[in-house]
Amino acid sequence: MSLLTKEIVLEALGNIMDPDQGKSVVELDMVKGLVVKDGKVAFALEVDAARGQQMEPVRKACEAAVKALPDCSSVTAVLTAHSNSADAPQGGNGQAAPQAPAAVSGVDVFAPGVKQIIAVASGKGGVGKSTLAVNLAYALHAQGKRVGILDADIYGPSLPRMLGSDKLPEVTGSKMNPVAVNGIVAMSIGYLVEEDTAMIWRGPMVMSALEQMLRDVNWGELDILVVDMPPGTGDAQLTMAQRVQLAGAVVVSTPQDIALIDARKGLNMFQKVDVPVLGFVENMSYYICPSCGERAEIFGHGGAETEAKNLGINFLGGVPLDIRIRETSDSGNPITVSDPESPLAQAYMDIASKVIQGLESGDRKAAPKISMS
Repeated sequence: MSLLTKEIVLEALGNIMDPDQGKSVVELDMVKGLVVKDGKVAFALEVDAARGQQMEPVRKACEAAVKALPDCSSVTAVLTAHSNSADAPQGGNGQAAPQAPAAVSGVDVFAPGVKQIIAVASGKGGVGKSTLAVNLAYALHAQGKRVGILDADIYGPSLPRMLGSDKLPEVTGSKMNPVAVNGIVAMSIGYLVEEDTAMIWRGPMVMSALEQMLRDVNWGELDILVVDMPPGTGDAQLTMAQRVQLAGAVVVSTPQDIALIDARKGLNMFQKVDVPVLGFVENMSYYICPSCGERAEIFGHGGAETEAKNLGINFLGGVPLDIRIRETSDSGNPITVSDPESPLAQAYMDIASKVIQGLESGDRKAAPKISMS
């Protein structure tokens, strides 16, 4: 059993100085999100965005200092940035608004070896987007694709629980290796922090963390990388859309009008950043009573399909509301893995087939421009 503790790590980091301010990174409260688990250490250094390149040697020095500690088997240290500039553009609450990162061309900048990256998104939370993303990844794998999945929800990562694996990623050289689970590979900030840790990070820190989970991970040769986006249309979505060449987006909604209103917002966002949309998925589409077999359309039915038709977007399919989907996801054994021949798993297989068809045929559309007049 490793005797390494957070206190020992912080003591070592207390010897690493900021060259401009003459104080240690610990004194300056730069060390964030420190995790020590079974001899493996992960943490972030929060720095001013303008000093990012200058602070890279400090990051390396921190990494080396911790690596030299007895019982330390691996270290992952990343830089995250925030802006303190008085001239930075102001958000609606008076705080400095993060600047959008410059667009880049091609996936290879961040994930060499990954052929196509697709985003699974929703306009609001609670529509089953992460459940869809995980089962879609396994369904794609079942159809012969080499698949990875990235949890882009920094504030509410769910991938470790849903995949049934909470081990820390191994480190090779300066890069992390994704966690391999049942034939796919995965990366999430949830692997680097305790499950109940609150990630109180500014927007630019979120963007930096996402970039590093793409750039500093050995994703290997993949056909498809599925990105489980956080709900809404904020910093993470902007980062993924502008910094990564997305092959397409899958938008998840439930049938009711409230969810569809927010789904339209997600579509509008993808239109603004020129990301093609592979189609709509209607989650929690209907419910079959296990006792009497009666079908109930709890959230309505067909709303997402009708909306997709009205907007000229492909409809990829519907997934029923079923307790087995919830139970298998919560237990880390998704339905596409635990019962791949079931009708529930088949619903995800059908969606995956249409996603593959859309990617291979180019049968995807730029999101429509939604007029509010």
